[in-house]
Amino acid sequence: MENSPVRNKDWTLTQESFDQLLGWLDPDREISGRKYEGIRTRLIKLFACRGCAESEDLADECINRVAKKLPQIVNTYEGDPALYFYGVARHIHQEYLRRPAPAPEPIPQTDEESEHEYECLNKCLEELPPDSRNLVLQYYHEEKKAKIDHRKEMALRLGIAVNALRIRAYRIRATLQGCVHACLERKQFERI
Repeated sequence: MENSPVRNKDWTLTQESFDQLLGWLDPDREISGRKYEGIRTRLIKLFACRGCAESEDLADECINRVAKKLPQIVNTYEGDPALYFYGVARHIHQEYLRRPAPAPEPIPQTDEESEHEYECLNKCLEELPPDSRNLVLQYYHEEKKAKIDHRKEMALRLGIAVNALRIRAYRIRATLQGCVHACLERKQFERI
C-alpha cells in the first residue's frame, strides 16, 4: 500500500489505520500481509464476477470502510475477519447497482461493416420502384434550411402537402430499413 492516504468521504486511511487493520488480520506481520493480499484479491474477483467495471476501486473502498470501522468492532467481532470484509462488499455492491449507469459508447464500425451496409443500401434502392427511389433520394438530399426549402418544392411539384410527402418518405424509408436489415443478416449468415 502506498504511503499516501486514501480518501473515504471525510475519513483518511493513514499508515496507523492500515497497521491496525493488518494487526486485526493476524499478529504476525508476514501472515497478516498475506491475508490482506488474499482478501483484496478475492474482493476484486468478487466485484468483477458481479459485473462491476471498477472492481479494484471497489475492493479498495471496501478495505477503507473496514479500516474506518475497525476501532468500533475490533474488541467485539468474533470469527474470520475476511467474512466481515465480504459483508461490507455486499453493501458496496448494492450501492454500485443503484448508481446511474453510464451511457455505453457506440461500437465503431469496421470498414468491412460499412461496405456491407453500403452494398445492401444500393441493392435495396435498386429494388424500389423508380418513383419511390427518386423521391427518397431527393427527400434526404439537402441539409438544414436548404432541406426544408427543397422539401416544400418537392411537395409543390408532386401536388401534395409537405406532411403527405413526409409520410411517403417515411414509408419508403421504413421499407428500405427492413430490406437493408434483412440483407445484412444474410451477409452475416453467409460469413458464418
